[in-house]
Amino acid sequence: MKIFNRWDTNIKVEDPGLQKYINLDPLLVPKTTGRNTTVRFHKSKYNIVERLMNKLMVPGHKGKKHKITSGHNTGKGIKVYKIVEKAFEIIENKTKKNPVEVFVKAIEHAAPREEITTIEYGGAKYPQAVEVAPQRRVDIVLRQMVQGSYQKSFNKKKKIHETLSDEIINAYNTDQGSQAISKKLELERQADSSR
Repeated sequence: MKIFNRWDTNIKVEDPGLQKYINLDPLLVPKTTGRNTTVRFHKSKYNIVERLMNKLMVPGHKGKKHKITSGHNTGKGIKVYKIVEKAFEIIENKTKKNPVEVFVKAIEHAAPREEITTIEYGGAKYPQAVEVAPQRRVDIVLRQMVQGSYQKSFNKKKKIHETLSDEIINAYNTDQGSQAISKKLELERQADSSR
């Protein structure tokens, strides 16, 4: 069985930390409609393409603020399904490779390893570098990819599927044109300075 009935999911995840958290189970339609929510760490049971689609439902969220809404985040599953399928077609045409493989490699390249947390000690607050949990690494990179593509397409002539495919290809090539890569480098630089 192939994803979208077109692309093979027999891909090896090379990052040992992310192997358990990037699920590539074969699915014809990546939409399980919350079937795994009773399981602990249920997000890692979902196919990685489905997790991208779920993130695309709400690209306007930034922390507790919600930016201007658009047609991309109406919660319509079929609309998001078509956006991801078109983006994967563009990736396949540009790279001549399996787009699911390109997507998984992009996640591996753009997932941050360290971030900063604030520690309060004796009334004083100071930043401390900490390692990022693997589940959170995947969450952060998916959110950054979606928000980067959303910002580049909102009120612009470029369509969301074009910007999403550009974001994934740039992350695959570790190019700083990708928001996910640039945020990863910024996070790790800040963590390095606050050791």
